[in-house]
Parts: sequence; C-alpha cells; structure tokens
Amino acid sequence: MGKRIVLALGGNALGNNLPEQMIAVKKTASAIVDLIEEGDDLVIAHGNGPQVGMIQKAMTELTRANPAKYITCPLSVCVAMSQGYIGYDLQNALREELLDRGIDIGCATVLTQVEVDPDDPAFKHPTKPIGAFMTKEEADKLVRERDYEVMEDAGRGYRRVVASPRPVSIVEIDTIRALVETNHVVVACGGGGIPVFRTVGHHLKGAAAVIDKDFAAEKLAEQLDADVLIILTAVEKVAIHFGKPDEEWLSEVTPEEARKYMAAGEFAPGSMLPKVQAAVEFVESKPGRCALITLLEKAKDGIAGKTGTLFYT
Repeated sequence: MGKRIVLALGGNALGNNLPEQMIAVKKTASAIVDLIEEGDDLVIAHGNGPQVGMIQKAMTELTRANPAKYITCPLSVCVAMSQGYIGYDLQNALREELLDRGIDIGCATVLTQVEVDPDDPAFKHPTKPIGAFMTKEEADKLVRERDYEVMEDAGRGYRRVVASPRPVSIVEIDTIRALVETNHVVVACGGGGIPVFRTVGHHLKGAAAVIDKDFAAEKLAEQLDADVLIILTAVEKVAIHFGKPDEEWLSEVTPEEARKYMAAGEFAPGSMLPKVQAAVEFVESKPGRCALITLLEKAKDGIAGKTGTLFYT
C-alpha cells in the first residue's frame, strides 16, 4: 500500500499573477504526479500570499473608485476567491498530467473553511500585513470608520494588519476524506483555509484573519490520519547557522533536537520557523508519523530517503 501524504505548497511557487500561475502549475503537477505514480494518496494544501494580495488590492481599488456603489470585500471572501481560482488551475494541470501518464483518477478542489478560536491570543496582537499600501490619511480613516488595525510598513506606506491564529479543525474534513478514499487527488485548505468562528447555532462567520498554510496543512494531515506531511520550501534541506561560515544542512531531526534549535533562534519567524513547528507537531501527534521539508522537485527523492530534512520520533 502507498502512503497517505499531505503536501503543503507555498503560494509563491504558484506565481505572482495569472500567466505565471498557468506556467507554474504545470511544473507543480509534474512533481505531484511523480508521487502518485508511486501509489501514494495525495492531498495538496497551498499558500495564497501573492494571489490573495492581488484580489484584496483589486477589491480595495474598486471601493476607492466608487465608494457609493461598492463596499470593502471581507478578507474571508478574498481567501475563498483565491482558493477557487488557484484550485481551478491546479486541478486542471493535475488532471492533464495524470491522463498524459495513463493514470485515470479524479481530481477535485474543496472550498475549505478552517475553524479558529475567537479567544486565540493572536487576535489581540495582529501582525500579518495584507492588502494595498495606503497613505496615513487613508489608514487613519479605516481605523476610525472600520476599527482596522494598521501599521507602517518599511517606509512604503501603511497597511492593514490582521491576526494569524492557529487552526482548530477543518470544517470540510469528512468531504476531503471521502474524496481521498474514493481515489481522488484533493486540493484543500488553500491559503491556510477560510478562517471561521462558530457562532449561534450552526452558523459559521468569516474571521478577519490569515491562517499560516503550514499549520493548516499539519491540522489537515492530523485529521486525515496521514502518514507523511511534506512541507515544500525554497531550499533542499533545513539548515542551522543559515548563511554563516559554519552553516550545516540537516538530514534528520528529532522533535527534541528541533526544539533546541528553535530555542536558539536558528529559524526565521515567518519563514522556516512555522515549517519546523508544523513538522514537529505532526510527528508527535501519533506514533509512526513523519514529516519532510524539501524542494518541490525533490519531493520524490525525499520520500525515498535520498534528500530533504526528515522529522521523526
């Protein structure tokens, strides 16, 4: 039997605009189908940083151009839009690559909501900049009229900042599981998922937040009872003393070793740190689970133990 794998793909690996994305998904699909050819079940989570920023900016410009007609689009809706159009390109590229190789299995994108805790401390300290740059006057107006949090961003202007809470559960997990068990490749939890709160009754309300796609992929892998979590990044292996003369690339890491490295500040916040944290959480969630951090094109070799950084207990 093959492995059940959740693969976390960065939004930057999908290009910064529509033409770039069309090219990028072909390369991505080829690497993913390499794993499927080995008999593994694949669920793909992905980031949406460039894409949701493009959508948010477009919607903001529309509102600025005609505020009497258009209202600001909620961030949760922008995330849903990004899931739809990234999933559209990705599932079509996967379908084409699968059929070209004579593999007749389904591929589907699931619009995925991810529950977050309204009491998560992240909501008291928003840190994630989103959307277009603004003048101080424009930023002050949003603070006054919509109670937004804003910050000055590296001298380039002001931007809205939102919380980045941890995922609690995947709302559509049963649907995703059913598709996997009926021989489908599934694209899910795009952009970390659409963050939602549970409110009165069974209602789900979109949250003004962004969920880190690595943590969302980890939660998805847990709830799917996956064997392996693969987190793709821009380097072949995780390094300590990165960029220094004594730089060391790591082939295998235990959770205990990873915690020592994290405590020593070896991994950059917002970059490698959440990937390592997600890998550790997954391997500790159940005996026998492992995680791999590597390049997209090295995923097959990584599963075979030839490269990448393997996290195991």
